[in-house]
Amino acid sequence: MAWKPGGNVQTALFLIAAVAIVAFGAARSFVSMWEMDTIVPAPGFEKHMLSEWFEGIKDTPADTPVYIQEGSEPGGTVFVMGGTHPNEPASSLTAVLFLERAKVHKGRLIIVPFANIMAFTHNSPQEAHPQRISFTLPDGSLRSFRYGSRATNPIYQWPDPDVYIHPQSGQELAGSERSNLNRAHPGTPDGALTQRLAYALRQLVMAEKVDLAFDLHEASPEYPVVNAIVAHEKSMELAAMVAMELEISDIPIRLEPSPKNLRGLTHREWGDYTDTMPILMETGNPSQGRLRGRTDEDLVLTGADKYYAWAADLGLLFIPYETDQPIGLRIARHTSALMSFFDSLAFLDPSKEVVVSGIPAFGELAENGLGPYLSPLD
Repeated sequence: MAWKPGGNVQTALFLIAAVAIVAFGAARSFVSMWEMDTIVPAPGFEKHMLSEWFEGIKDTPADTPVYIQEGSEPGGTVFVMGGTHPNEPASSLTAVLFLERAKVHKGRLIIVPFANIMAFTHNSPQEAHPQRISFTLPDGSLRSFRYGSRATNPIYQWPDPDVYIHPQSGQELAGSERSNLNRAHPGTPDGALTQRLAYALRQLVMAEKVDLAFDLHEASPEYPVVNAIVAHEKSMELAAMVAMELEISDIPIRLEPSPKNLRGLTHREWGDYTDTMPILMETGNPSQGRLRGRTDEDLVLTGADKYYAWAADLGLLFIPYETDQPIGLRIARHTSALMSFFDSLAFLDPSKEVVVSGIPAFGELAENGLGPYLSPLD
């Protein structure tokens, strides 16, 4: 066959054009993760930036919004943090729900909806997670939120070492845990960006004299510490009161002590290094687990997965699971627990009472989902 240079050039140009189109699409998808989610704070919230408490993260990708609302009557101060792990969306969306609906009557409410904002800018490699999840509002409009990664984006902190040594305890962990915000507490002012972020959060907790601090999470259904409250010893009395209240309300929940030999986590380090009572909470999310099938937006929103249904039949799960575990139910567990903590705080110290209204009840969220309670965008 005779060589035809013209044909080869055309083929090469076609392949170059095809690669360019694919690369352009992938680049647009990648860069879209850098766009901040739009939120609509309720009246009374004032916006700040975390760098106001620690200038070491000012003008860095770690700086994240902080919202504060103060009631008309004095009381305690509660801190609610979501987004430590952005691939656990019920955590950040619970914080967003409080931010968009809460009315504080007594005390102060501080909300950080996107704690590790750097981890919202990418997905976890090889997990096939969706980039965004969306909710339909009563007016038919959509609100979308990023589904990020467990770890800080490597473009902001690279490379991770082979072994990460927790600075305060000397505990050795896998090198990738240096990019995990919940292994970085209480943080260091001169460390990597994730460690400086943890330090800034501790400075906020101390400077604002936070009485009760929450770190919201999700976990896989086969993980023993799921649908659970994890409490430092100084928080245990209050957590036990809340656990009993939730059980009475037919919301089963586990109560776990903060292990003293696992370092870098909020429930341990905030309790040891500040005066606050720290609480970490976990809900059961099938999109987090290792038994799941197809991982897409539907799985994140509904939790419906045939493989988890089989695992439930075999008794392998630590949560009640019939056919699904919708995100509305997972957010409802967090919101109901938070409201119960607010109510119970006054029993320990009436001067620390925090009164908040405007948050939908457990049954409303579990039945209707999150969409009806989000504010429409202009």
